[in-house]
Amino acid sequence: MEERAEKHVFRVQGFSCANCAGTFEKNVKKINGVADAKVNFAAAKITVHGSASVQELEKAGAFDQLKIRPDDAYEEERVVKKPSFFKKYMNVLLALLFFLFGVASQMINGHDIFTFLAFATSMAVGGYSLFKVGLMNLIRFQFDMKTLMTVAVIGAAIIGEWAEGAIVVILFAISEQLERFSMERARQSIRSLMDIAPKEALIKRNGIEVTVHVKDIAIGDIMLIKPGQKIAMDGVVVSGHSSVSQAAITGESIPAEKNVADEVFAGTLNKEGFLEVQVTKHVEDTTISKVIHLVEEAQAERAPAQAFIDRFAQYYTPAIMAVAALVAVLPPLYGASWETWIYQGLAVLVVGCPCALVISTPVSIVTAIGNAAKNGVLIKGGAYLEEAGSLKAMAFDKTGTLTKGVPTVTDYLRFTQENEREILANIAAIESRSQHPVASAIVKKVEGEKIPYETIAVENFTSITGKGIQGTIQQETYFIGNLNLFPNLLNSSIHSEVHQLQQQGKTVMIAGKDERILAIIAVADEVRDTSKEVISKLHDIGVRKTIMLTGDNKDTAEAIGHEVGVTHVQAHLLPEDKLTFIKGFRNKYKKVAMIGDGVNDAPALAASTLGISMGGAGTDTALETADVALMGDDLRKLPFTIKLSRRTLAIIKQNIVLSLGIKVLALLLVAPGWLTLWIAILADMGATLLVTLNGLRLLRVKEA
Repeated sequence: MEERAEKHVFRVQGFSCANCAGTFEKNVKKINGVADAKVNFAAAKITVHGSASVQELEKAGAFDQLKIRPDDAYEEERVVKKPSFFKKYMNVLLALLFFLFGVASQMINGHDIFTFLAFATSMAVGGYSLFKVGLMNLIRFQFDMKTLMTVAVIGAAIIGEWAEGAIVVILFAISEQLERFSMERARQSIRSLMDIAPKEALIKRNGIEVTVHVKDIAIGDIMLIKPGQKIAMDGVVVSGHSSVSQAAITGESIPAEKNVADEVFAGTLNKEGFLEVQVTKHVEDTTISKVIHLVEEAQAERAPAQAFIDRFAQYYTPAIMAVAALVAVLPPLYGASWETWIYQGLAVLVVGCPCALVISTPVSIVTAIGNAAKNGVLIKGGAYLEEAGSLKAMAFDKTGTLTKGVPTVTDYLRFTQENEREILANIAAIESRSQHPVASAIVKKVEGEKIPYETIAVENFTSITGKGIQGTIQQETYFIGNLNLFPNLLNSSIHSEVHQLQQQGKTVMIAGKDERILAIIAVADEVRDTSKEVISKLHDIGVRKTIMLTGDNKDTAEAIGHEVGVTHVQAHLLPEDKLTFIKGFRNKYKKVAMIGDGVNDAPALAASTLGISMGGAGTDTALETADVALMGDDLRKLPFTIKLSRRTLAIIKQNIVLSLGIKVLALLLVAPGWLTLWIAILADMGATLLVTLNGLRLLRVKEA
């Protein structure tokens, strides 16, 4: 039924806490016509399966004064005038005002009716939403932080502690606002992504230039992008040349050169030239839209640490109520003052409020994932964020990962007196009919030397599996391939040359005809400038094993492996062999990452503990396949990702220790009878503030 029900996504404004988000989700599920609902607290969204109006949803969230709007209406929401400071915090300010009236009345008139009314009004104004939910939960025996606070405040009123009850209400309201602020600040990293791409673009239709909203732009439309303008949609350059800053998508600060047929992304900045770009995707399918969606989904995925905290909180809250009851009842049974120890029990309820504990993990996870996205790393959930910090081994695909993936001719050795340009032209004419990457490198070299080959007629072109190719030009048959293609023509000198080139990490092709060797051509896939530096950094930060996986021959693989500094090399591998090796590494090292291009490495990526794809900005497959996507082809993001993961885990642990430690210290004040309600709420609010500020420190983590 869930799958058949129509799905609608809404944005939610006003969540005061994670528990409130859970209550809202339960309320929505009870609406007629709703098959299921799921709240994403981190992204402030709710997905509804079925039919529910905005009015019905707002009624379900009335207890927390939630405001609902359709997911695609975020642009309109930002143009609405923000409420004034007084209007936004009116309940807290009025509660504080009446509290001050009460204090003044108490100093002048003592505990008279005016003092009582001032404090009671302060509690009612400041705690209206608190009592509304807390009393309802109490009736249903649902024990959360609002239940604890409601019982504590009502208890304070019963024993005559009106002033302290009012202080608790005011400080709790401030604490809720702090929690709202912390999550809003963490979500801001995603909001900034939403602001990256323009909402309108200049489009040329039927020879007329018109400004069109991105929702109304169709695939095939031609965008006109002037220097200094942001690109509104994904597309392909059809005219012009420029450099484009892709930092918003890939995290790469150096602008990329864009020519005809090059791909451009929404949200990137055109630096200097004028471009005409043909739109290739609808606005909801652009790379930046997918990144925003995936990051928001990632923030909803609970990390193991968060799942533990959630389970712990389920038992923690009832346990605190039990401890508070014992503190209130046991000492008086042995002759102590009932009033004193009931007060202490109420203070235990307040100090035990799990606000700081519950928010300690999500604020860190949301902040870290948002920071990663802004730096060109898409992490698909808290679980993957945690995994990155505990990796023991990393396996790299060679081509396109450690190397640039674009082979180029590095050596040309001639073994004949025939005209060099003629030989190269004939070789290029035959190679141009092959789809092999080496062939494209040879053709590119010939084109670079401006040697014409396109008009040369090639007959009887044949591909010889595992050996090379052959073709006939003017009744002469040419052979181009590896050593196996020339079993009887290679002397020791040629063998030596081939072996020497292969030891340098180069792929060697031999060209010959009529029982003669004409030339040796060596092709190499250039190692990325950053590969050696990145591998070294990974070893420095504790990744013990780095393994390069490739289908190349052993000599070439070991030469490149030695150059970049990996600890192990596995050569002559088919895609299924990579999968087998990854499974073996995982059994041996437990925590293994696979870094590849997300296409032919998909099985190995899926089998690893953490699959990391390169160049996520250019391929949908990379975004969908891997657990982590490096949006630009920049391996330097790997040490940053591990650093961010470890910092996040450290801060989560610090937050848990802080939130529980402060409460334990406050509870120790119970024994001498020193714990007061206002100290208890200050301890809770202080813990919330500390874990929030500590979590937001993750915004400052940058690349090393």
